[in-house]
Amino acid sequence: MTQTPETAEAKAPSKESTRRRKALVTGASSGIGEEFARQLANKGYDLVLVARRKDRLEKIAAELSQTQGSVAEIIEADLVTPEGVISVEKRLGQGDIDLLVNNAGFGTRGEFATMPIHRELEELDLNIKALVRLTHAALGNMVQRKRGNIINVGSTGSFQPVPYMSTYAATKAFVLHFSEGVHEEVKKHGVTVTCLCPGYVLTEFQQVAGINQQRLPARGRLTPAQVVASALKGSADGHAIVVPGAMNRTLATGLVRMTPRFAVRRIAGSLFKDAGTQS
Repeated sequence: MTQTPETAEAKAPSKESTRRRKALVTGASSGIGEEFARQLANKGYDLVLVARRKDRLEKIAAELSQTQGSVAEIIEADLVTPEGVISVEKRLGQGDIDLLVNNAGFGTRGEFATMPIHRELEELDLNIKALVRLTHAALGNMVQRKRGNIINVGSTGSFQPVPYMSTYAATKAFVLHFSEGVHEEVKKHGVTVTCLCPGYVLTEFQQVAGINQQRLPARGRLTPAQVVASALKGSADGHAIVVPGAMNRTLATGLVRMTPRFAVRRIAGSLFKDAGTQS
């Protein structure tokens, strides 16, 4: 049978089907974000890594290129600022991102009335506003292509109030509810939005938040590698919520819901009231 140009073109793989998958990860210079970069590279993704610390991003990108063969772009951006968010929105607008990981975020600890209000507002800007804007920037192309995944990093604090980390827990409650709602809206388009809700994970988060890790319970503590592996599996399986670890799932989705809210507040407050970095 003679092959016509039309049949040859039909049999030729498209550029879209042959290109490597690409993921954009915010907060990629350390902790859970860095672990996302490593595990995604191991799965054959090329990467766009976003964080404030350019030197750290360059080091990670060079390592993953050498060890995993991944092409890793870097974007030096502070997502607390409008300029930083716009730079990442523009990159997402190129339409080649298959997986977005909104990991960048931070927490503050202390009595809200005594906390510097500018820092609390920066927490809202990063944990909520930047996440919403980047989710929106990614979804347009994903919905059009009928495929794509977004992982928004929440917390087990998403399920309850946390006195002495009141702003942080409230931002993560927003992330959970926002992600669940958008998940339901876009799943008909072949797109999955997943909220990752880890419990206590040893990263630089505690240092930034002013938390002494020795004063928090060790039971149920997971590594960044365990958390990221759970997140990627849950996202691939189309789950709206991923809570890594059996104990964390029991506490977040079971005991918290069955326990009176005044008791939940008191227990959470007792954990974080005296969890400062001073020994």
